[in-house]
Amino acid sequence: MSKNREAQRENQEAPRAVEEPRRDTASLLALLDATDLRPDMAGLRARSYELLSPAPGSTVVDVGCGAGRAVAELAGRGVRAVGVDPDPGMLAAAGTRWPTAEFREAGALALPFADGSVDGYRADKVFHVLEEPGRAVAEARRVLAPGGRIVLAGQDWDAFVIEADDAALTRTLVRACAARLGSPRVARGYRNLLLDGGFDDVTVEVHHHLFTGNAALPLLARIADGARAGGAVGRGAADGWLAEQRRRAEADRCLLALPVFVAAAFAPV
Repeated sequence: MSKNREAQRENQEAPRAVEEPRRDTASLLALLDATDLRPDMAGLRARSYELLSPAPGSTVVDVGCGAGRAVAELAGRGVRAVGVDPDPGMLAAAGTRWPTAEFREAGALALPFADGSVDGYRADKVFHVLEEPGRAVAEARRVLAPGGRIVLAGQDWDAFVIEADDAALTRTLVRACAARLGSPRVARGYRNLLLDGGFDDVTVEVHHHLFTGNAALPLLARIADGARAGGAVGRGAADGWLAEQRRRAEADRCLLALPVFVAAAFAPV
């Protein structure tokens, strides 16, 4: 076999080195800021902390911590909370906002913790960007101590409900935006993902977020831009659809709803 063919085969057989796509940090940070303080978002974060049930002094890792709000809130509950994120820009923003909190640069597939060294694992709005979420679950099990708690939360990117004149175009936009993600429907599969990963006492809850008026526009713009960037629709169709949504928002007739799944389980003892 030639060296070129050997190299090609090695490249095909080697595991993918990139676990998460590059993100537009500035626009994502703006979107997080626009939503994090909503009562429903704050309530869902609080519910994830309840499911973690961390004891004072225990160690909890928040994977894909973004701007770090959950890390700061967990630390305020008396636990050692460590936020990890692969985006240096996000970590810089987190460090500025929460200077006493602990953050590390790392992705979900290679956490900077020894085997069995953490008591809680939390990942909110993270697994949908991963090509292989099962590998992230295996990594979570590696770092969790026996009896440690895992909580996964996230929206189903293929199940958005949007009020619009053209239902077919709206469905095309939602599906096209979802297709650009690594695992857009992973949230509906959290329960099976944890069961397949060997976790015990798996539970799952379904919540929802509802956006009306101008509050819906950032997410609607992301859907339209994602579909256009993926080539599913032309600029004219995407811009026209978004213009309709802006008119709806001005008249307080805009509505977007999405299901959010929250799963929790124990690492086997």
